Amino acid sequence: MVLKFWLASRQIRHVACSRAAVPPTFAEKVTLQAHQKAADYTVAKTRFGLIELALGSAVLLGWTLLGGLDVLNHALLRWMGPGMGQQLALLAAFALIGGLIELPLSLHQTFGIEARFGFNKMTPGLWLTDLLKSIAVGALIGLPIAALILWLMGAAGSLWWLWAWGVWMGFNLLLLMVYPTFIAPMFNKFKPLEDETLKTRVTALMNRCGFAAKGLFVMDGSKRSAHGNAYFTGFGAAKRVVFYDTLLAKLSPGEVDAVLAHELGHFKHRHIIKRIVSLFALSLVGFALLGYLSGQAWFYTALGVRPNMAAGAPNDALALLLFMLVVPVFTQFVSPLFTQVSRKHEFEADAYAVEQTGRTDLSSALLKLYEDNASTLTPDPVYVKFYYSHPPAVERLARMAA
Repeated sequence: MVLKFWLASRQIRHVACSRAAVPPTFAEKVTLQAHQKAADYTVAKTRFGLIELALGSAVLLGWTLLGGLDVLNHALLRWMGPGMGQQLALLAAFALIGGLIELPLSLHQTFGIEARFGFNKMTPGLWLTDLLKSIAVGALIGLPIAALILWLMGAAGSLWWLWAWGVWMGFNLLLLMVYPTFIAPMFNKFKPLEDETLKTRVTALMNRCGFAAKGLFVMDGSKRSAHGNAYFTGFGAAKRVVFYDTLLAKLSPGEVDAVLAHELGHFKHRHIIKRIVSLFALSLVGFALLGYLSGQAWFYTALGVRPNMAAGAPNDALALLLFMLVVPVFTQFVSPLFTQVSRKHEFEADAYAVEQTGRTDLSSALLKLYEDNASTLTPDPVYVKFYYSHPPAVERLARMAA
């Protein structure tokens, strides 16, 4: 937590000190007003992140060393008795309490910071509808998979974690296939791309790159935010290209081509497959570690929890929750490795886009997206190493020029 606070403080100071003037690299293309808006937006988000960090640290201590999770677990045991029902209730209650604690932060993020800088387009009614839909989808999907993993923990012997890992990976792959057609339409409207000129250009680009998609769609992103984006979603035969309507409204056809070519570059370099394989490997290590820790009494007691000692009262849900609480504390120290790999992939995708569409359109599109999303042009270099999955604008443009 001290490391996160130090990094955030560096970012705030660095961005604030660079606010007065546009960096020379961008002086002819970015106005001072846009540069200062991006700086103010970045500082506001980072300062708010410090509040989230303080609250998150307090909540972590409350659940663990101060005994909150232990109190909740034994209260449910007294009420329901041991068994699968009690374990699922513990997971659900934990998620519900955590969501309620974070609710004011989410409201301020949407209707405070995002609204102040002109990005939020959501009404309170739409925000509430999204929240209820998310809870419903989370319960319908999360509870069955949680029940299956808990059952495996109790019934599959000492290698339960290997079976649970296989189930978890299968579930994630299935989710990649069903998300575009079943889940995403619950929150946004997706219409086929109607601009015939743009459709012809995009189709020609994908054919040239040897990429096949199930469809080209426009998403009503403007219903919720003024931010623009484009992405691929789905897996295998379910892949589809999605453009935010806000993106199409601000980029020229050539710039849209360049953004799409960048995304195609990720597929051409097999970045998606590499990330899935990395997820498989890391999750295997995680499940193996959980398999070891779940059988160690000191793992529970050191974190303020009394293991269930009664016959037939498993500790599986407790082990899952404690593992989810403490692992992020330690993975923070290896995050620079993962963000470095991600930035390398972005450079490779940029290079592929330059090969397919040229540097001019991609450079202008990136600058428009940075300005449109109020992304600072002057982030702190150390902060970038830890948190930036995409390279800063100055690095991307310099690499393209080279």
